[in-house]
Amino acid sequence: MATARKTKQQTSSSVFTYEISGDLPSDEMELHDGDEEVFGYLPGLSPATKRQKAHTASKQDAPSSGSAHVVFGDSFQHCANWPAPTVIVSDGPYGLHSYPGDPWTPDGLPEFYEPHLRRWYDLALPCCTLWFWNSEQGWANCHRTIEDCGWEFRNCHIWDKGLAHVAGNVNTRTIRKYPVVTEVCVQYVRKNTLKSGATDMLLRDWLRAEWARTGLRFSQTNEACGVKDAATRKYFSRDHLWYFPPADAFVRIADFANANGRPEGRPYFAKPDGTPFSSGEWDGMRAKFHCEIGVGNVWHVPAVRGCERIKNGTAALHMNQKPLSILEQAIRSTSDPGDVVWEPFGGLCSASIAALRTARHAYAAEINAEYYLAATRRIHDEEPDIPIARAV
Repeated sequence: MATARKTKQQTSSSVFTYEISGDLPSDEMELHDGDEEVFGYLPGLSPATKRQKAHTASKQDAPSSGSAHVVFGDSFQHCANWPAPTVIVSDGPYGLHSYPGDPWTPDGLPEFYEPHLRRWYDLALPCCTLWFWNSEQGWANCHRTIEDCGWEFRNCHIWDKGLAHVAGNVNTRTIRKYPVVTEVCVQYVRKNTLKSGATDMLLRDWLRAEWARTGLRFSQTNEACGVKDAATRKYFSRDHLWYFPPADAFVRIADFANANGRPEGRPYFAKPDGTPFSSGEWDGMRAKFHCEIGVGNVWHVPAVRGCERIKNGTAALHMNQKPLSILEQAIRSTSDPGDVVWEPFGGLCSASIAALRTARHAYAAEINAEYYLAATRRIHDEEPDIPIARAV
């Protein structure tokens, strides 16, 4: 057990006080909204410094460079204090009454999720991916709302648990349908916009509007990129065949436009503050994706069993526990080591464990005291040698 001590550091905005110890919250401890367990965290850092550290970590960092921050309370109230995420793993209500607080039906899910979805959009990085877990019907009810809140559909992934998941537990004469052995994990990306003049536009439309402002012919975009016709066909297309310009092509387009376009319209293809995009900043306007060989959109992984299943005695503590292998795969594919992963509906904080294992920084919230206590113990078991910081 680490020696308990108190540290206090003054930052430009507030005072951060923490007790550092090897103890975890116990069942007898009185929990309060905002109580936080932080694993692998340096006390006294300002939110700005936390954000900088989270986004500048080396891609070669070892897994121990990850961290997990778990707060007892509603993520809607606390996420504004978290660093901006590259990944959000949403595993909230399904409308199946499968755990305390889950409604009986999915009818009201869109109204529940809408304020969360809007807040996530406002606080996320432009390169953010949202992984939305739910039942097929729950997702179908929510899809339009998710898109209306600024998230663009990319793909629907099926978690196939196998028939063993329901063997002997379903009477098809009663339910009068095939047994359900799947859940969906749907991939959305942040739908980004930029201003051309005074108008907010999607990136595809913004690129065309900015080039139109130059007074140059659209065919000259090919000259700018040093290609025969690929620029007009891909980067300046108006239809579904549009491609996001890679950074090197975008920089060449911007340089050509500012060198040859109407002087009175400059700067072209600039950030809202009028400064040019760096290649890294332009890359950051698109969600990250690293495709792993041999992986498709159907994930044949059994339901969680054995030592990975968290139990309360002989029964599963949480009926909605996800396999770590799936969560690690999703996080690896849409982020890099050192990036921030949000788990707004923490439950047993499986996504936070997956973030730790892949050298990311997890921020999670849970409103159920029993789940919160189990999650903090679980994370500590995952990384028993890293310090725990408890807000006091």
